[in-house]
Amino acid sequence: MNLLDKIAKIPLGASEIWLKGKKYLVTRRDFNAGKSTKIFAQEMGGKDFISFNFYLTKQGQQLRPCEMPEQKVLDFINLYKE
Repeated sequence: MNLLDKIAKIPLGASEIWLKGKKYLVTRRDFNAGKSTKIFAQEMGGKDFISFNFYLTKQGQQLRPCEMPEQKVLDFINLYKE
């Protein structure tokens, strides 16, 4: 499954998930007719968060983490369960 398919599994709007024993409030917003996506996940009752933008461009898929290592974002995307 490619990155686009994995991100598309995250519901639009706000939802709650458990990840590695922690509860997160996840928000997904799409822009530009679905060509750009903003994801923000905040640990509920904690300090952890995940934040990134994802773009579909003529050059392909672009993942842009916000002030965190790309691997942390990829781990979140790969561990995300519906």
